[in-house]
Amino acid sequence: MSNYHVPVMLRECIESLDIKSDGIYVDVTFGGGGHSREILKNLGGEGRLLAFDQDVDAQRNIPQDDRLTFIDQNFRYLKNYCRLHKALPVDGILADLGVSSHQFDQPERGFSTRFDADLDMRMDQGGSLNAKEVVNTYSEEDLHRIFGMYGEIQNAKSLARVIVTSRLNKPIDTIAGLKEVIKKLIPKGKEHKYLAQVFQALRIEVNQELEALQEFLAQSIEVLKPGGRLVIMSYHSLEDRLVKNFIAKGKFKGEVEKDFFGNEIKPLEAVTRKAIVASPEEISENNRARSAKLRVAVKL
Repeated sequence: MSNYHVPVMLRECIESLDIKSDGIYVDVTFGGGGHSREILKNLGGEGRLLAFDQDVDAQRNIPQDDRLTFIDQNFRYLKNYCRLHKALPVDGILADLGVSSHQFDQPERGFSTRFDADLDMRMDQGGSLNAKEVVNTYSEEDLHRIFGMYGEIQNAKSLARVIVTSRLNKPIDTIAGLKEVIKKLIPKGKEHKYLAQVFQALRIEVNQELEALQEFLAQSIEVLKPGGRLVIMSYHSLEDRLVKNFIAKGKFKGEVEKDFFGNEIKPLEAVTRKAIVASPEEISENNRARSAKLRVAVKL
């Protein structure tokens, strides 16, 4: 498991869940199983853990434990599967968003700019849409939109035009091919950051990450019992903004709704005013922790 993925802020995540020994908990991003194992250590014989992961590779990390139910699905189906396994309501939900180290380190998965491979980026390897299809079939307008919104790329319009023009000659099928096509647009000295933004945008589109996150967060309110904890760790501002707004307002846009008497109607209350970040010691040992933001809320 340690080679698969080193969990970020493990102690902080477990403490934030405030685990009861006989409680029911959900780890919606099982991955290498690091968080799940730690939750199980804190559960007694009556406790239960449901773990979600859509990546078939993650199944190699499932520990033998009767208290654990593994669900081979995206966390956007949280409520349905909690109901199916008679696990409603739950005491806590943990989500460690983003891509696991294992996925980044597998060249053939196409997540990393370090290797050459086919443009893939599917977290669910049975999924129909991959990055190659996005790059070669999306309109210039749609590419402009995803690079601008999901990659927050300054020259997203030029990037989209260069890709659409280039693929007229031949398809852009590989990571090396994509890098070659866009190399003139990359700001000098910012190659790594720019490519990371391009890959982030494609990955978010391929996996519908922001749509899935919003569906999951909306369902979390119905799944948690009063006093239950929602613990979410995100790695980029797009995810963190959605999580922060949802905890603050119970919705993703607009102002907090109020009742007839002017009292705010909020399903959640933030446990900490600011996001929790990793210690300098952890960041020095695990670079992925650098961008992590942990937000914790309790259901009212």
